Amino acid sequence: MKTVGLVVEYNPLHNGHYYHFQQSKNVSGADAVVAIMSGHFLQRGEPAMVNKWARAEMALRMGVDLVLELPVAYSTQPAEWFAFGAISALDATGVVDFLCFGSESGDIDWLHQVANAQHEESPVFHELLQQELKAGIPYPAAYGRAISRYIPGTDATELAKPNNTLGLHYLIALKRLHSRIEPLTITRQKASYHQTDITDQQIASATALRHMLFEQQKLEDIAPYVPTSTMEVLTREWSKSRAPLGWEHYAKPLLLQLMNHSAAELAEYHEVTEGLEHRIKQSLPSLSTSSNHVVEDLLGLLKTKRYTRTKLQRMLLRILLNHSKPKLSTALIGQGVPYLRVLGFSEQGRELLHCMKKTAKVPVVTKVTSLPKPSPLLELDIQATSVYALGYPAATERDLFRDYFEPPIRI
Repeated sequence: MKTVGLVVEYNPLHNGHYYHFQQSKNVSGADAVVAIMSGHFLQRGEPAMVNKWARAEMALRMGVDLVLELPVAYSTQPAEWFAFGAISALDATGVVDFLCFGSESGDIDWLHQVANAQHEESPVFHELLQQELKAGIPYPAAYGRAISRYIPGTDATELAKPNNTLGLHYLIALKRLHSRIEPLTITRQKASYHQTDITDQQIASATALRHMLFEQQKLEDIAPYVPTSTMEVLTREWSKSRAPLGWEHYAKPLLLQLMNHSAAELAEYHEVTEGLEHRIKQSLPSLSTSSNHVVEDLLGLLKTKRYTRTKLQRMLLRILLNHSKPKLSTALIGQGVPYLRVLGFSEQGRELLHCMKKTAKVPVVTKVTSLPKPSPLLELDIQATSVYALGYPAATERDLFRDYFEPPIRI
C-alpha cells in the first residue's frame, strides 16, 4: 500500500483543501493518506476556530485515512520547527512514502537547490541573516534576503511566500532526518494563504472564511466554499457554542497571565525576546478592558516594523499556555516527536495502524494514559486542551479534560 502524507490545519477544511487532497493522491499514485494535523493552537499563533476532534472528523469524512496530531510544542512554532515536527511525525510512522505540499510556485527543483545548501548549519549564512535582521526587518523577509545573498539567483520574493517557505523547511527537515519519504508539490489554486477577499465562486482561503464567519456570524455564508461534510460538522459545533473560536475568547485568561507576572517573569516564556516583556507591561495600562477587541488592541500596541503580527501572536500564545523557554528548548524539540497521537482513522487507516505496530519509530498513542512513561510534550497537549476549552461559554469537566475521555474517531 503506497501512502502519501499531508501536513494540515484544516481551519476549516474547505474546497481548496479537497483539491489538494485529490491532487496529492493523483500525483503520488498513493492508495492511502496520512494527515499530520495541528491540534487546538496553530502555526500563526492563533486558536483553531473549532476543536481538533471536529477538524479530524472533517478530514476523515473527506477521505483521509489516518489523522495524527502535531504536538502543540511544534504546531505553534515558526516555519523551521513547525516543519521539522511535522516531518519527524510522518517519518516516524514508517508507512509514509510521499509528502505532498501546496506551494505558490508549484516547482520543487529550486526548493531542492536551496534545501541542499541549507540543511547543514552555515556560519556564513548565519552572519548574512544577522546582518539583515540588524536592519530592523521581520524575520521572514530577512531570511529570504539572506538566502538570496547566500545562493545567488534565488528569488527572495518567492521564498517569502508562506507555502514556499514551509515547503523549503519540509525539504530541509527530510534531509536532516535522512528520511526515505519522497517530496512532491502542487500549485496552490485561486486563493493565496493570507487572502481575505473572495474572488472565486468555489475556492476561498481559510483566512477569508474565518474573516467572513467572525464578521458576519452567518455559518451558511461559507457553504459554497466548503464540502458538505465540513458544513455538517461546523453546524453541530456551532449549535453547541463550540465554534467559531478566536483570540478574543481568551482575552481574560491571557490578561490574567500578563498582569500576574513581572517583566522578568514574562521574559522566561518562549518567544518573549529582545525586551518585548517591557513593551507588554508598558502597553497594559493603555488597554480598554471593556472593549470587545482586547487582544486585537494589545497586538496593535505591541506592533512594530521589527515584529510581524504572527510573531506577536505566537508570543502571547506561549504566555497563555505557560510555555517557558526550558519546556521548548532546542535540545528537546530537536529530537523530533516522541509519540504519534491518533485522532482518528478509517478502515484503511486501521490497516496502517496495524502496520505501524512494526514500523513506527516512536509509541503510537490512542489513549493518553498508554505511554510507558509520561511525556513532557504530551502533557503540554493535554494542558492545551484545557486552556482551549476556556473559550467555551460553559466548559464542562469533559471539555477541560477531553483528552482523557475521547477515543480516536472511526469513520
